[in-house]
Amino acid sequence: MKTLAYHERTLERVIRSAAKQFPALIITGPRQSGKTTLVRKLLGATHKYVTLDDPILREQATGDPRLLLDRFPPPLILDEIQYAPGLLNYVKMDIDQHRNDTGRYIITGSQKFALMQGVTESLAGRTAILSLLSMSLGELSGHPDSNGSGMDRLFNSGKNAAGLGLDPGSILRAIHTGGFPEPALTPQMDQRLWHSSYVQTYLERDVRSLRAVADLGDFQRFIFSLAHRTGSLINFSDLARDLGITMKTAKAWTSILEASGQVFTIRPFFTNLGQRLVKRPKIYFLDTGILAYLLDIIEPAQVVQGMHGGPMFETAVLGQLVRLFLHRGEIPRIYFWRTSAGHEVDFIIERDNQLIPVEAKLTATPSPKHAVAIERLQNLFGSRAGKGFLVCLCTRRFPLTRNVEAVPLGAF
Repeated sequence: MKTLAYHERTLERVIRSAAKQFPALIITGPRQSGKTTLVRKLLGATHKYVTLDDPILREQATGDPRLLLDRFPPPLILDEIQYAPGLLNYVKMDIDQHRNDTGRYIITGSQKFALMQGVTESLAGRTAILSLLSMSLGELSGHPDSNGSGMDRLFNSGKNAAGLGLDPGSILRAIHTGGFPEPALTPQMDQRLWHSSYVQTYLERDVRSLRAVADLGDFQRFIFSLAHRTGSLINFSDLARDLGITMKTAKAWTSILEASGQVFTIRPFFTNLGQRLVKRPKIYFLDTGILAYLLDIIEPAQVVQGMHGGPMFETAVLGQLVRLFLHRGEIPRIYFWRTSAGHEVDFIIERDNQLIPVEAKLTATPSPKHAVAIERLQNLFGSRAGKGFLVCLCTRRFPLTRNVEAVPLGAF
């Protein structure tokens, strides 16, 4: 198979910086998002490489971890650490013996459950934790946020007004294909077959290893059902009843999807933090290519058609926002706003003690009427609310109202 041309990733800058500050780096993210390619590209010349996908090395990592680290002393890249989370105890001991050394271990993993438990128990305070999702529009188009300007491109007027030079057709194709490097960078590939195989591999390799799932067939039906609810308020009771499972199981399976980087949950914004935790959330798939496959969207033009058009576009916008933060090494503080009177703003970003409203609208010709919900929120929260942004399929950013700008999806 032809080797894919390497595309620069936004997270590169963060990894280089963190490797100079911490003895260990942990990079999580969904399978096939490019973690291995990224760390070997950046650090392959200085670090040995061990993958626990290799059954022999995996057995040694679980049976005699000290011998494995003797065979492959740091600096070391440890790939797919979730197969032997106990190895982290021995990494900790080595780090404690070399407290002043940085960049000794670069660790990747596709499952946060076992990995983060091991970090909490063994590597707290000793490691930087980063996340790599599938590629953003900027990374796919050869314009990664390598100097940290992505925030400026979204939040500051006049910054890269034409976005990344992506026309609406290109954006719809990118949404349909998604950001996993192999299908996104190989146009001749049967992308539907790739996404189908990805879902099956995910079920067999990631989900089967988690005790919370006894029946993969039920879990697969759960994934398809959740895809049809992307961007909607999730009622776990209704979801469980439709599938013949318990509400506790539905919540546990959602946590599995979150832990393996497949979905992202946002909660309603309330000034009272406790209220945010008890109200119904919205759940979005993080890769729109996987979502398109699950929704049986065959062609890019179908992305904007039918009842799934709006939710698909909203999902794409949320995915870009999440990547804007995660790929800079920051936690995305993203919520949604909905009142009992039916007023709603798709996303609220908490940043620098301000609330920044963002709406996703599937239109290439936005008008001031599309800004009504944002302005209502701004009036309610007063000076705490910042400038609002309406992300759409326009080709240049421009002011819709005094406090709301229309922004191309490809602008950040």
